[in-house]
Amino acid sequence: MIEINQAGFYTSVQDLGRKSWRHLGVGLSGAMDPVALSVANLMLGNAIDTAGLEITMGHACVTFHTDTEIALSGATVDASLDGRPLPNWWALSVRAGQQLRLGTVNAGVRSYLAVRGGLAVPSVLGSASTDLKGGFGGMQGRALKNGDTLDLCPMPALRHRNTGFGLPVMQHAPYAHQGDRPDQAAIPDGEAIVPLVHILPAAQWPDLTAAAQQQLVNTTWQVSPQSNRVGCRLEGPTLQMQRRHEMRSHGIMPGVVQLPPAGLPIVQLCDGNTSGGYPVIATVIEADLHMFAQLRPGTPVRFALCDIAYAAAIATRHQKFLDDIALRCELTRRRFH
Repeated sequence: MIEINQAGFYTSVQDLGRKSWRHLGVGLSGAMDPVALSVANLMLGNAIDTAGLEITMGHACVTFHTDTEIALSGATVDASLDGRPLPNWWALSVRAGQQLRLGTVNAGVRSYLAVRGGLAVPSVLGSASTDLKGGFGGMQGRALKNGDTLDLCPMPALRHRNTGFGLPVMQHAPYAHQGDRPDQAAIPDGEAIVPLVHILPAAQWPDLTAAAQQQLVNTTWQVSPQSNRVGCRLEGPTLQMQRRHEMRSHGIMPGVVQLPPAGLPIVQLCDGNTSGGYPVIATVIEADLHMFAQLRPGTPVRFALCDIAYAAAIATRHQKFLDDIALRCELTRRRFH
């Protein structure tokens, strides 16, 4: 069992989401950064879709009441175990009574804590993820609060303690494929690197004016403070349509870029709506969508148009990257078990 001593700003139980229910109005939910959660699970020998904790902006504290193994991934956060510094992208054994504390987040937004075997919460429609809007999944369909306890799935006792291993390569994982093409590289902004998100034109792309199409890809957008797990609102120039017309609500997915009447784009994310009536001007390729999990308010982001062939190539490379990480984790874990 683990106990939530300090829940922080927003901590919830998440796996890789509730798939195949959108036709009934049930959204995906799941980890905002599925790469981070998947890798944390791989470090422990779990299935990649095993439920863990998504911790937003750090300042959380968890006590372990069972000997187990844990992995910490995602945002770069000041972490400690019983007061001793704990690196990010790190897995190790913990004993009953030990306490993990997350402090200030130095880069990114969301951290992920995975435990060996996963969290023992009920599966609802095939997923343990918390659907906050629907009020189900996870811990009673809500964010965790101080004093909550979560059981762990039963696992055989550890024969050997994992003294710890890490994956420093993951510090740059969100941008691992960028720079493949000189015209599609991440763009420096002074000393900072502006994340570059690849998009495909969508149904209402032709309805944008030519100037607006250029603005979408040439502007350095800012993430709005009104962004959350539902969607990322962007601040920048107002995009104009050649014509506006009433649209019926239609099905939408995480990754679609909508343009409300105010002319500022919204990227739908994992808690996003299952239908909507705003024009859909573009779609973020799946391999880039996890970047939005780690973009804090006020940070810059840019878009780049690509084609289906490029999106497919990046998806293949993305999967190979995860396969390589899985093999590395398996070989490393053999030393401890």
